[in-house]
Amino acid sequence: MLGWGAAAFAIFALTPTVWARWLLFFGGTLGLSGLALPITWFLNLRFPSEPPVGSTVIIRQAIWVGVYGVLLVWLQQARLVTLWISLGLALGLVAIEYLVRMREKARWQPKPFLTNQRHLQKHPHPPKHESARTSFGRTPSPDPTGSRTHRELWPLVNS
Repeated sequence: MLGWGAAAFAIFALTPTVWARWLLFFGGTLGLSGLALPITWFLNLRFPSEPPVGSTVIIRQAIWVGVYGVLLVWLQQARLVTLWISLGLALGLVAIEYLVRMREKARWQPKPFLTNQRHLQKHPHPPKHESARTSFGRTPSPDPTGSRTHRELWPLVNS
C-alpha cells in the first residue's frame, strides 16, 4: 500500500522533477514487489526445488519483479521500450536469478538441527573415532589433570 501510495502521489501531486521520479521508481518497486510476493511464494510452493527455497529467496524474486517493472517504466519515459528490449531485460534478470540460485545450491550447509537430533535418537552413542577432540578414540576425562595433586604435577615447585 505504501509503495502504490508513493507512486500515485508522485504521478498526481508532484511536478516531474528528479526527486519525484525517484519517488515514483521507489514506490513502484515497493508496490510491484508487494504485488509479486504472493505470486512468487505460490510458484515456489507449486514447483519446489532442492534445496527448498527460504523466505529470502522468495522476497528476492519478488524484488526482481519490482525492479523489472520500474526499469520498463524508466525506459518508457524515453520511449525506448520495445518487445525485444523487454524480453532481453526479462531474460537477463532470470539468468541472474538462476546463477544466484546455482551458487546457493553449490554452497555447503550443515544438516539442520532436527536431522542431527533424529540421528542421535537412532544412534545414541557416537562412534569413538568421531573427531580428533576425543583423544584418538579415548573419551577425555572430565578432569584434565587426571585427579593428580599439584605436587604430583609439579614436583620441583615448592620443594
